[in-house]
Amino acid sequence: MNGALPATRVRFEGVGVDFPTASGPMRVIDGVDLQIAQGEFVSIIGPSGCGKTTLMNLLGGFVLPSQGRVLLDGQAITGPGQDRGVIFQEYGVFPWLTVRGNIEFGLRLASGRVPASEREAIVQRYLALMGLADFADHYPKHLSGGMRQRLALARAYAVKPQFLLMDEPFGALDAQTRSAMQDLLLQVLQAEGKTVLLITHSVDEAIYLSSRIVVVTARPARILKVFDIPFGYPRAESVHADPRFAAMRAEIHALVMQEYEIQARQAVRSTN
Repeated sequence: MNGALPATRVRFEGVGVDFPTASGPMRVIDGVDLQIAQGEFVSIIGPSGCGKTTLMNLLGGFVLPSQGRVLLDGQAITGPGQDRGVIFQEYGVFPWLTVRGNIEFGLRLASGRVPASEREAIVQRYLALMGLADFADHYPKHLSGGMRQRLALARAYAVKPQFLLMDEPFGALDAQTRSAMQDLLLQVLQAEGKTVLLITHSVDEAIYLSSRIVVVTARPARILKVFDIPFGYPRAESVHADPRFAAMRAEIHALVMQEYEIQARQAVRSTN
């Protein structure tokens, strides 16, 4: 170890996004400056409809900035790429493919095609890693919600993305399954090593998983405050009992609720 700091991989520089509406452009993101280093787990949290997912979509290449720029390794992002895997709340698995077929889907595409022998090894690895080996030939409709989300993780990881972009991936799960999925994600990240951007409404989830949390304002999204998480990795359930966890949860919750109040006032003004 030479003590060198991780390289900055992603830069948001003065980023603004406008969406067209019947009454003219609506500013969704405004003046966002943010850096994400190699190996970081960054969560974005803020009120519903504030623009969190748009920030993720900028990094994913699904949305382009109206002003400023988003850079990946110094190059402007102009579209999606295989180096960025995306996982949504809706699982995003193909119902007409088996578990095995879903995992190997990206490995059969021209952009990520690998030889059959290597493809089989990758599939077997992620079937085992995600605890899905006994369900390899089942279809998603036969899986529980937690298992479908494990399958979504496996499919995203199989093509070896450098970045994992996650939009409320565990939001539809019950509390126990959600906790288990959080621990599984941490285990996989410990084994694989990725840079992660997570969109979540759960303050507890953000603190438990992240190395940094970015709190954003009501629309248009601006960065309100960035929190460095004081807990290292590997991370254990015991951090929930740490007084620092409770103090950080209270502070972040208060900031988010403050922005919800601002959002409510904005809604009242827009109807007057």
